Amino acid sequence: WRLASLEGLRSKPMKNQLPSNLLKKWLIRQVEGSAYEWFVGQQETLAGDASARNLYMTLGMIPRRLGKGDLQLSIEDLERADGIRPGWNPKNWSVDVAARVVTLLTTFDGRGDFAAAFVDLCRGADVGERIAYYSGLPLYAEPQTLNDQVAEGLRTNMRSEFEAIAHRNPFPFEQFDDHRWNHMVLKALFVDSSLYPIQGLDARANSELAQMLCDYAHERWAAGRPVAPELWRCVGPYAEGSALEDLERVLGEGNPVSRQAAALALNVCSEPGVQDLLDTVPELRSMMASGALSWKSFKDGARAP
Repeated sequence: WRLASLEGLRSKPMKNQLPSNLLKKWLIRQVEGSAYEWFVGQQETLAGDASARNLYMTLGMIPRRLGKGDLQLSIEDLERADGIRPGWNPKNWSVDVAARVVTLLTTFDGRGDFAAAFVDLCRGADVGERIAYYSGLPLYAEPQTLNDQVAEGLRTNMRSEFEAIAHRNPFPFEQFDDHRWNHMVLKALFVDSSLYPIQGLDARANSELAQMLCDYAHERWAAGRPVAPELWRCVGPYAEGSALEDLERVLGEGNPVSRQAAALALNVCSEPGVQDLLDTVPELRSMMASGALSWKSFKDGARAP
């Protein structure tokens, strides 16, 4: 997975393809003229004096001056973003997130002190500010220097803040080791967050994660609590022994959605006898074969029919 993630992603974009330039184009078409003029003026001020005082003042005032409305992006806009930086998906960004990310990108362009400044910014930020800073992770230079602070951010119990890191963000896939990756996936379940928007979820599946998820499922069952069907997605490729027994149990006794998830997980399991097991659920096997049932059926919390 690491080779695939690194290939082509580290190349520096051409000047006219800088993410900050694209973000500015989106902002100028959506933000009212005088408000955008204020924003441009603040960027010019920071270019001349990037003191902590000026930076914090600009970042703090952005929502009040520009608003917090959703960033209106077309399919072409999203394709453009991915073309400039593979994996960058600002689908759910707001205006203030975009403006704050632009501010960081332009203020620290070519400087070597961003990692230290990023830590300070996150420590002193409110939830909205941290969401913005973490949303910009795909775009910052030398992302490997931010790993510890991002891991600290994952400890939050605020789902929106957690999802700014975990969802539609290539940073964890590219930068986390298996230990941090596994705990991020498990934490997603703890905070009732969907797994589907996690980039690289299938590529980063591993046997240790599968065991952790099965242990978590047993804890939920013992407490009489439901298990998120998506959990089995990361178990299927490594299901053997007790994990395979868990999937067989869900396939036979689970609710309809859980049975669908179990079938999808078993469909990628290479253990002997699995295909015979799937033969016992011909309707689900048929749905998988036709494409009517896939992990996309669980997208953003949606459930298969």
